[in-house]
Amino acid sequence: MDVLIVGAGPTGLALGTDLARRGVEALVVERADALFPGSRGKGIQPRTQEVLDDLGVLDAIRAAGGPYPARMLWKDGQRLGEQPMFDPVEADAGMPYTDPLMVAQWRTQEALHARLVELGGRVLFGREVTAVEQDAAGVTARCADGTVLRSRYLVAADGGRSAVRRAVGVGMSGQAVDPAPFLVADVRLRGLDRDYWHTFLKDDGSGVALCPLAGTEDFQLQARLAEDTEPDLTLDGIRELVATYTHLDAEDVTELRWASDFRPRTGLADRFRVGRVLLAGDAAHIHSPAGGQGLNTSIQDAYNLGWKLGAVLRGAPAALLDTYEEERRANAAAMLDLSTGVHRGEVRRGKATVQLGLGYRESSLTKETRSAPPALRAGDRAPDGTVDGVRLSDTFRGPHWTLLGASAPSAAPTLPTLPAAPASYGPGIFLIRPDGYIGWAGDTTEGLTEYGTRTGAFVTT
Repeated sequence: MDVLIVGAGPTGLALGTDLARRGVEALVVERADALFPGSRGKGIQPRTQEVLDDLGVLDAIRAAGGPYPARMLWKDGQRLGEQPMFDPVEADAGMPYTDPLMVAQWRTQEALHARLVELGGRVLFGREVTAVEQDAAGVTARCADGTVLRSRYLVAADGGRSAVRRAVGVGMSGQAVDPAPFLVADVRLRGLDRDYWHTFLKDDGSGVALCPLAGTEDFQLQARLAEDTEPDLTLDGIRELVATYTHLDAEDVTELRWASDFRPRTGLADRFRVGRVLLAGDAAHIHSPAGGQGLNTSIQDAYNLGWKLGAVLRGAPAALLDTYEEERRANAAAMLDLSTGVHRGEVRRGKATVQLGLGYRESSLTKETRSAPPALRAGDRAPDGTVDGVRLSDTFRGPHWTLLGASAPSAAPTLPTLPAAPASYGPGIFLIRPDGYIGWAGDTTEGLTEYGTRTGAFVTT
């Protein structure tokens, strides 16, 4: 096969979906017997909504969730008042989405899995990869049950304790974000409305929040415990926690559906690529959950890697894969700083966390050749807009590159084109990458063919 993806979380499923629509023979393997059952990563940022739109799954994701409610603060059984969860982001024609969506992670994964299967992909459950060996032609993965799988490339999307990362000898450095233990659980309860994200804080900094999970009957419970507390993940333990911090009785917690504990920390893999093995998602970077950056950064890893793997497998230069680590490791480092800042109250949720401003200006894959470029430059996210009544986002949708402001070159006669770019781009000609970033910009088409050949944009075989 072409690509073996280890891990059926959001990263692996998104990558599998992207590769399936490109006609790449890929298999996702997952050590568990089913998809992850918890709500953990529930925030879908606007930039990720654009990605999911392109992958053909956004309608299902939106139907599975809903908007975030305001936060309601409580003290001694009394409501103190509400606070918005996010600073508003002013919409414009270049941003189809500005508000985060709340979608329980298990529902996001269900939607991605359904899309993957629809495109002809598949997930093999109950396969735990325990060893990885590679040579000049491919990668061999050995599973705990004796299964041996061979592929041209392997992507580790198997989480923060990634067995593949360890197998290829990649270290991970990071730091503690908070000394306190945390607990997260999906519960059903009575006696609390679903209009607010209810927050109960104590003077010592510990507290419990109960968030109604859009699209479900559940609440997500989040707790920051006192530093010397040992989290109790049983139903009785959760009931005691709720009774201690809120005005509810223990019996008001009627069901515990999933629970996990953790200590917030950061982690960044020393490398994102070792030969034919690439790391993505939590296998490459670990975040505090504050601000909803982890799952979103992970899905965008997959979105960056998918088109590059597809291009190399079609005959583009293999060096194109080096730009995955170059672009995504720098991005992950910035997102780790951001999520840590949100956790510590140093950064507000809003413009900084929607991820619409992320880009790759410094990438070796970026080429800005205009003599006087305006604020928008090569490497930036390509804004939406309208040209001759056609929405750019509709033109961009799909696994292809797009050329704005010129006819298709002879080297790529089927390249989708529009006669101009919106005024927001400024003057010039723009080649838009499959992941929605401006790869090349110029005053004329000089140098365009060389760039397209080097990056796989004009590879047709």
